[in-house]
Amino acid sequence: MFPRMDFKKKKISNGTLAAIVVLTLIIADQLLKIWVKTSFRLGESMPWADWAELYFIENPGMAFGIELGSKLFLTLFRIIASAALVYFLFRIRKDDRYTKGFVVCMSLITAGAIGNVIDCMFYGMVFSESTPLAVAQLFPDGGGYASFLHGRVVDMFHFPLIEGTWPEWMPWVGGTDFEFFRPVFNLADAAISVGIIVFILFYSNYLSSPKKTEPTDDASADNSK
Repeated sequence: MFPRMDFKKKKISNGTLAAIVVLTLIIADQLLKIWVKTSFRLGESMPWADWAELYFIENPGMAFGIELGSKLFLTLFRIIASAALVYFLFRIRKDDRYTKGFVVCMSLITAGAIGNVIDCMFYGMVFSESTPLAVAQLFPDGGGYASFLHGRVVDMFHFPLIEGTWPEWMPWVGGTDFEFFRPVFNLADAAISVGIIVFILFYSNYLSSPKKTEPTDDASADNSK
């Protein structure tokens, strides 16, 4: 009399999961960067605790302030890497051989790469210059501080967990100050780092030979016929 209702939970696809992770992280990363860029002077900080603070700097190089080659080269490299990661996620969107953990791992790396690419491509065009004396303006009347592909990446997370001075007897560094953790980074950098670490620890063999999923009960029954 009544139609049969199927209440089985629908399994989320790799493509849907990747889209959720990537879009959520990109939006969160950009909202945070825009807020910091339009609220902080360059070099201004907001302490959370003795070992953590928001500290606004701009990074012309790669993650954690590393510089490698020209600015244009770095931006083009980021664009190519981001496109390759998006293409890879698109290729595996319906491939059940890749576990959900692997998809999340690759999505973190992809989202982080795209988040920093957006800064490099557009921030120079849509923001005025950040200085120690002035907060940047979004869409300023006089135009941005740089041309297309030459924007700087906004960084803000700083965790000086341990600070001190090296003993005088230590060669090369004796008597100098040290700080752990010195690099200033953003949400995109954190996503890339977490994704890479998890990939190395658990999924480094998946690119060449992805793990096959276990057959379902229905599939096993069909094979036994």
